[in-house]
Amino acid sequence: MIDVIHLSKTYHDSQRGEIAAVDDISFGCSSGEIFGLLGPNGAGKTTTLRMIATLLSPTTGTARINGHDIRTQSQQVRASIGFLSSTTGLYPRLTPRETLVFFARLHGMAFRQAKTTTDNLIERFGITEYADVRCEKLSSGMKQKVSIARALVNDPPVLVFDEPTVGLDVIAAAQTLKFVEEYRQREKCILYSTHIMSEAEKLCDRIAIIHRGSLLAIGSLEGLRNQTGKRYLEDIFLSLVSTPLEDLTG
Repeated sequence: MIDVIHLSKTYHDSQRGEIAAVDDISFGCSSGEIFGLLGPNGAGKTTTLRMIATLLSPTTGTARINGHDIRTQSQQVRASIGFLSSTTGLYPRLTPRETLVFFARLHGMAFRQAKTTTDNLIERFGITEYADVRCEKLSSGMKQKVSIARALVNDPPVLVFDEPTVGLDVIAAAQTLKFVEEYRQREKCILYSTHIMSEAEKLCDRIAIIHRGSLLAIGSLEGLRNQTGKRYLEDIFLSLVSTPLEDLTG
């Protein structure tokens, strides 16, 4: 479902010259799998996800999403992806119902189908009581439910979650993780970026650790334990990001 192939993104800085935000990374994610992308702030996670979602153009390399190339088939890629980012806000003056109908229509649904889909999502995510309240008046947890529903409105095969629990309380975060697990059971391909180690330990089938734009390691939690000799993901992570890159690559 997701096949990332030697993907890179370089920016020019007037003082520092060429800066590699993402440096020649490759990985894949299949249906029914949650693939975790872990890294500290500034590691290149969000840049990677934005390229996959066709919001940024790669400098070199490419990715295929549900068989579609991000460079040449951006419309088909966008139709295949539900993208959730902590920086993607809701329109404050729209209600959840209006928001979901609007995005369903953007995906080409007829009004009747958009309304039915919206009603189902409102019920599924427990939004009914607040469905006709402006988004600007919703709690952070309720806004996140609406954002997740918005990402799923076209029932895409590929889901991309970028730091979905940032700023949420314990209950709202737990509900978000539950939704993610349920969509894995529905055979969705899920790319999940986070810096919260406990989330990755609980959710992810495989994990990639990115630092300074480079992938340091990819594998199951057990595989990463064997590679580093550490048991807990936080210790695995710290061990890898503190190791010089040349030692990891040989």
